[in-house]
Amino acid sequence: MNHKVSLGVTISIAAIVCAVTFVLTSFFSLQSFNEKVQAVKEKAEKYERLEALDTYVREKYYTDEIDEDALMNGMLKGYVAGLGDPYSSYMTAEEYAERMEKESGQQIGIGVTVSMDEDGNIFVHSVEDNSPAAEVDIRAEDVITAVDGNIVTEVGFDTAVEAVRGDEGTSVRLTILRDGKELQKTVVRKNYDVKTVYSQMLDNQIGYIRITAFRENTAQQFQDALDGLKATGARALLFDVRNNGGGLLDTLEDILDPLLPEGVIATATYQGGDTQTVVYSDAEETDLPMAVLVNGGSASAAELFSASLRDFKEAKLVGKTTYGKGVMQLTRQMEDGGGLTLTVATYQTALSDCYQGVGLTPDVEVDVGEDVDITACDPETDTQLAAAIKLLSE
Repeated sequence: MNHKVSLGVTISIAAIVCAVTFVLTSFFSLQSFNEKVQAVKEKAEKYERLEALDTYVREKYYTDEIDEDALMNGMLKGYVAGLGDPYSSYMTAEEYAERMEKESGQQIGIGVTVSMDEDGNIFVHSVEDNSPAAEVDIRAEDVITAVDGNIVTEVGFDTAVEAVRGDEGTSVRLTILRDGKELQKTVVRKNYDVKTVYSQMLDNQIGYIRITAFRENTAQQFQDALDGLKATGARALLFDVRNNGGGLLDTLEDILDPLLPEGVIATATYQGGDTQTVVYSDAEETDLPMAVLVNGGSASAAELFSASLRDFKEAKLVGKTTYGKGVMQLTRQMEDGGGLTLTVATYQTALSDCYQGVGLTPDVEVDVGEDVDITACDPETDTQLAAAIKLLSE
């Protein structure tokens, strides 16, 4: 028997469905609206507190000469600092520019790392290879007592250091005290590549590569070092990332690529649990025994480098437990010209857990004396280096 539904009933049913849909949509829309209103209200209350503070300061501060730019930069820095994350920070436009220059692996200047000595002069801790300072034979442990004829202790350390900086192609005249003798050095500032990879062949044909940081130009330096050691007959590879605080993830991927087998090497987990691949390797790999020297100063990308080699190439870690920084930051420029570095994810290799707050425990734990220069690559004094050489030789 056929049952026919009248047009009126059909219209009624459709009207009821529309009404129910409207009610449900209105309910959830109202709920969403209320949540947004509450969020706006909470933000307004926060800004009211800031406005009240600003009003009081401007009424009571002992002078009306307030540097508005410095005030705003301080507020922005304080906002990010309020996250309580040691790896997130707001940078002024000048600080952001310096950060980008550092990450590029290139620098304009004379190429020295300095501090103030007990007399208030400029003490040279180290000199970059191939830098303008190296070209005129400025050395580590030199003491700069005057810059362009201005006595450092008279003009002040900060002012003197700032005077050493300058534009590419300009020169600066330095008065240097070395072994009791006064020397005059004129240095021409230039844009130079910061060296972050050092290599040499050790006994038993062990190729040694030390990486001090992961900058934009580090990958090419590393590839050149790796190719050179292979060409001269390296039978094993020893990587040294002690006191390497990390750097760029893209550079890390470029360095790991020629060492590891094809596949996903490392992943990152973002807000909400979203997981993405951050390090991938192609089919080309290096088939040599490997070991990695690590210590408490090995952090971030240096730890991911070490963990990846251990997980995918069975490389042994030698030294002391690493720092334990398994979180990833992104740096971007803001509309005001400043920059923001923000922690956005945790990361780990595809085969092991995140080491955030824990670090990597070495396979062979070895102490080294505090007064030992681990950059000298001397197994006679560097017990960690000696242990790694012995491990690879066996």
